Amino acid sequence: MELNMVSSSLDLSEAVEYHYGQFPPQQLDMASLIMPLTAAVDALARYDQMLKGMHNSEILLTPLRNQEAVVSSRMEGTVSTLDEVLRYEADQEDNGGGAGAGYHYRNEAIEVFLYGRALNAVQHNMEEGAPLSSFLIKSAHKVLLGFGRGASLSPGDFKTEQNYLADRTKRKVLFIPMRPEQLRDGMDRLFDFIEKDKMQVLIRTALAHLEFEALHPFKDGNGRIGRMLITLMLWKYGAISAPHFYISSYFEDRRDEYIDRMREVSKSGAWTQWVIFFLEALEAQAKKNLSTAESIRDLYEELKKDFPQLLSSQWGMAALDFLFSRPIFRNNIFTRKSGIPEATAHRFTRILVEKELLRTLEPAAGRRPALYSFEPLLQIVRE
Repeated sequence: MELNMVSSSLDLSEAVEYHYGQFPPQQLDMASLIMPLTAAVDALARYDQMLKGMHNSEILLTPLRNQEAVVSSRMEGTVSTLDEVLRYEADQEDNGGGAGAGYHYRNEAIEVFLYGRALNAVQHNMEEGAPLSSFLIKSAHKVLLGFGRGASLSPGDFKTEQNYLADRTKRKVLFIPMRPEQLRDGMDRLFDFIEKDKMQVLIRTALAHLEFEALHPFKDGNGRIGRMLITLMLWKYGAISAPHFYISSYFEDRRDEYIDRMREVSKSGAWTQWVIFFLEALEAQAKKNLSTAESIRDLYEELKKDFPQLLSSQWGMAALDFLFSRPIFRNNIFTRKSGIPEATAHRFTRILVEKELLRTLEPAAGRRPALYSFEPLLQIVRE
């Protein structure tokens, strides 16, 4: 979708250029925003109430973050699966014993894995007091493009030459972002707006996301960073109590409309129509996320009752929490990270495989420990 230079073979006849001098918009039709804003606020509040009531949302919603990484990356042409990414993550965690030997991981899986790592790093930095700023976004981008195809595309640095958004199949340029020589001022204006503007936070987030995508400050990865910005803003400014809101599946399902709505802002100043679309996206995604989170919570509560009897051990809850935080794992990591005595942990995996709660992806072989998947949780999160 992104190109760093425009080829003479591409059609520029329908290209829309960045809206110079029009951000932030002077006015919105607030009357038409009342109903979609109210609906989005209500849906987000119900989702957030669910987060607050969870035993540990950071643990239980880890698979949702991984799935967001899969979908957000897929929107930019990086196709992987949740299972592939979690498997890679499991072998990243195991830095001994030759885990993963003989299994070839595609660059796409690693790139998706890096999305989750970038979001985790930004979350940690913000919890330590770092402001939401150009510097923070650049640091996330540096992690995001730290390996694979992105490593040669200036990770952590703003563009120095013009880039374009194009429909490669139709050979058409769709959008011409802000020129690189004006980008620093554009980014300063964006983050000044994010920090200081008094608009309602959902509306401010809608405008900030669109502006980031229109600036298109990096050679690659702009869509992923821009969608990450949505979660970070909602969290920082109190719309959600934890940074666990993932919107990419709505945008992917309506990809053409998503792009057209953003182009129309630069083409005709349709800011209000974009905000309405964005608020409808927040409402729909909040409802979907709530349903998924409820299913995860219900599974946790059900197994919380079953595990003590099933495993006949005081370590049952430690095992359960481990499985929710790492639904694909190497057996040596289970024994090392869960705090459960090694002999007990090995007994647990045998029982859970017999009860079909765990599936063996790789049996133990030589020095390589067995690889397992926690199927009940994965079945909820997979698309």
